[in-house]
Amino acid sequence: MPFERDVTLKQLRGYAEVLRRGSIAAAAARLHVTPPAISTQLKALETMAGGPILHRMGDTIRPTETGEEILRAAGLIEAALVRAGARMAALRAGAAGLVRLGVVSTGKYFAPGLVACFQRARPEIALTLTIGNRGAIIEALATRGIDMAVMGRAPEGLEVTAYHLGPHPHVVIAPPDHRLAARAEVEAADLLAETFLAREAGSGTRTLMTRVLDHLGGGRSYTVVEMASNETIKQAVMAGLGIAFLSAHTAHVELAEGKLVALAVPGLPVMRDWYLIQLTEEQPTAAAVVFRDFVVGLEGSFLPRI
Repeated sequence: MPFERDVTLKQLRGYAEVLRRGSIAAAAARLHVTPPAISTQLKALETMAGGPILHRMGDTIRPTETGEEILRAAGLIEAALVRAGARMAALRAGAAGLVRLGVVSTGKYFAPGLVACFQRARPEIALTLTIGNRGAIIEALATRGIDMAVMGRAPEGLEVTAYHLGPHPHVVIAPPDHRLAARAEVEAADLLAETFLAREAGSGTRTLMTRVLDHLGGGRSYTVVEMASNETIKQAVMAGLGIAFLSAHTAHVELAEGKLVALAVPGLPVMRDWYLIQLTEEQPTAAAVVFRDFVVGLEGSFLPRI
């Protein structure tokens, strides 16, 4: 009968209480069981231990060397249970736990700062950050790979709850020496004559760009060159390879430094919004609720100012 497999918490507690109280009767009274029940537990422990676990000297009961090992193990187990209980209470109260946050690629320019802000305020709550295109983040949310997501619009086909975070402007960027940069108003025909550098189909920005340019041009065709990342797009625009329709938050540093300019296109910037998205049917953890309330309470103050 292997000790580690068959020993029970009741047996360990009964043994420890006998040593603490000095008698089987006193231990039974403290644990609200009968003395025969305690005696049965002690006999079972001795069988599993392979020898005596108590040494009686007159009215005194002391553990044998084997009993000392059992008592030490019982103490470690009780301490571990106390720690686990405290940890679970903290999890229920939102004073600890893990939040898995997903952010669409456009948000990577403010997401690390948001995470840092939260962890300074609530260091006891761990937070993981996943960055991906819109499709990947929606998939992670749907499959419970993340707890919540930051994106520009709620996904279709999922029952979600969306919490407004702040405004999300989109502009057409160009290098400062571009032929359209100095114009007070850029006409649609001139705009669509340019080469547009864009993310892959399926990204939120690409979808919005297509909608905006189709509206401006009345369905007129234009040239699109796909690139793998927003960083590559910005560098390519600065190098003069084309222009781009991007989130102003993506290019806020370059716009502020004058390395890029926003073209004066009628109807731009296109104003969208940032949202924190959760699955409606999924009961959020206490830690997730703490994070949600914290972020919503910032009222968009973490977003770049354009």
